[in-house]
Amino acid sequence: MTRTLFTPFKLGKLELRNRVVMAPMTRSRSPGGVPGEDVADYYARRAAADVGLLVTEGTTVRRGGSSNDPNVPNFYKADALKGWGRVVEKVHAEGGAIAPQIWHQGMVRKQGTGPNPDAPTDSPSGLTHTGKQVLPEPTTAEVDDMVLAYADAAADAKRLGFDTLEIHGAHGYLIDQFFWDAMNKRSDRYGGGLTERASFGGDIIREIRRKVGPDFPIILRYSQWKQQDYTARLAPTPQELEAFLKVFVDAGVDCLHVSQRRYWEPEFPEIDGPNGLNGAGWAKKLTGLPTITVGSVGLNGDFEKSFAGEGAPQRSLDDLEARLEKGEFDLVAVGRAVLQDPEWAKKVKEGRFADLRDYDGKALATLY
Repeated sequence: MTRTLFTPFKLGKLELRNRVVMAPMTRSRSPGGVPGEDVADYYARRAAADVGLLVTEGTTVRRGGSSNDPNVPNFYKADALKGWGRVVEKVHAEGGAIAPQIWHQGMVRKQGTGPNPDAPTDSPSGLTHTGKQVLPEPTTAEVDDMVLAYADAAADAKRLGFDTLEIHGAHGYLIDQFFWDAMNKRSDRYGGGLTERASFGGDIIREIRRKVGPDFPIILRYSQWKQQDYTARLAPTPQELEAFLKVFVDAGVDCLHVSQRRYWEPEFPEIDGPNGLNGAGWAKKLTGLPTITVGSVGLNGDFEKSFAGEGAPQRSLDDLEARLEKGEFDLVAVGRAVLQDPEWAKKVKEGRFADLRDYDGKALATLY
């Protein structure tokens, strides 16, 4: 049942021991933005238990208003970077590979919050998702510096010995706000139609590539849905999705991490039916790039009624394995199941399904 899930995979020149990815999950356990030994041990435990690639919790870039929480780790101050270097050492000692997720909250961060309360909140146009103007629109020069902030973090990731990196372009945070027409009404090169709005992400990828060189894999995470609106869709047709993704392919991205709330839901059921390709499947079909699927994978507990699906059925791992084996996607990101149980991947590999722990929301308050 799990023969494909635990086969090696090459992402560019990076050799992963299997297809299991630890999904990025905010933990808020880094006082002052600095990850400590407990954070390093948290990731190392999962590397020791057969997770092939760990993607860290979101780590914020140097723009002062990038976070609303002083306990979210940053990825620009010297003490935080030293802490991340220790995380890399411990994960590598266990044979794992690791990527930081480079993040900026944009307007999810409210003015006056976070470790730099006096810093301005970045946004595409100063608009909320309901169209209310609450901040001035940033200048083109300010947007260009937002792009460079991601690239600076990427350069530090490579210097610290990370194996790859992920850009957080999903879930209604800053990059996704640029993608979303409800929040991006700019009239310069960063605004306009979907492909023009995607240029912010394309420029970030291009600048990161310039900083890290040709052989360091770049992963982009994106989503159709937003935390502000679960029903939002950037690209309602395959043609629009293909044009959107081409911006990132042309910029040099290596892998697409396609976030869905429930991985088994078809991206375009009107085209290939209720059992059609999911988001990662369509991204792979349209671009030819490796893709990561994610969304309620491996959960035995209710998980908030299957992530607000109001009773939508959970899926067994044999369904996931069958889709992986036929090549619908290449890698599988597991979030809360691995947060709940650091040995989830090892237990699945060994067939110890009876030993898997049901998800309990109390796990969010721990660093198991």
